[in-house]
Amino acid sequence: MTIQEASHFDLPTPTGEMRVHRFLPQEGSWPSVILYSEIYQMTGPIQRLASRLASEGFEVLVPEVYHEYEAPGTVLCYDKEGTERGNFLKFEKPVRAFDSDAKTLIDMIMVRPEYRWKSIGTIGFCLGGHLAFRAALDTRVLAAACWFPTDIHSGTLGRGKDDDTLASSGEIEAELLLIFGRQDPHVPAEGRRKIYDHLTETGRNFTWHEFNAAHAFARDEGLRYDAAATRIGWELTLELFKRKLV
Repeated sequence: MTIQEASHFDLPTPTGEMRVHRFLPQEGSWPSVILYSEIYQMTGPIQRLASRLASEGFEVLVPEVYHEYEAPGTVLCYDKEGTERGNFLKFEKPVRAFDSDAKTLIDMIMVRPEYRWKSIGTIGFCLGGHLAFRAALDTRVLAAACWFPTDIHSGTLGRGKDDDTLASSGEIEAELLLIFGRQDPHVPAEGRRKIYDHLTETGRNFTWHEFNAAHAFARDEGLRYDAAATRIGWELTLELFKRKLV
């Protein structure tokens, strides 16, 4: 289906206003999916992924994850400077600020009188994969698609590099989809095994896929892009969301 022109709004949070980009199908009302970006915020590849998901029949909301530190609308470049800034901020922002962002956005979605669904989905890439996973600690999230999520295995997200995401994951009631590249140096084999074993031991409902691909293989810019693996991962994501949210 076709989609509307993208829009945005500024949402008050406990740590300041957060710009949220909104993508909608042309007609009707639809379940919401929060899409968490990479460390670079609303880049072209993220915008295209959001548009693609909206065209499948979802309201897609993309928060600017570094709103406390960057002006609204700031996009970090896929270069050395942008990467250094994005990585600095993911270890500068407190984990509880990521959490309060998620809660505020979920609260906003659920209290709208016209919102007839009782659930929300999350999807994220890289840093966003971790945030999508962590947002699923909120029981109002029924499905989370986490693409090459970083720092879950090491517990190093946020200020102090000491998050409790994996330790708390036994509380997750959502169905999880985890997608990794086997040639991803940010989540090596031992890290992936740690996540898999913990989710298995705690009895979580999850599906796991590894591709022979690099980190960020779904980013349709640069040499890492793997269209075939992305296409398969996308179908898995849509199957999850259409089964759990629609």
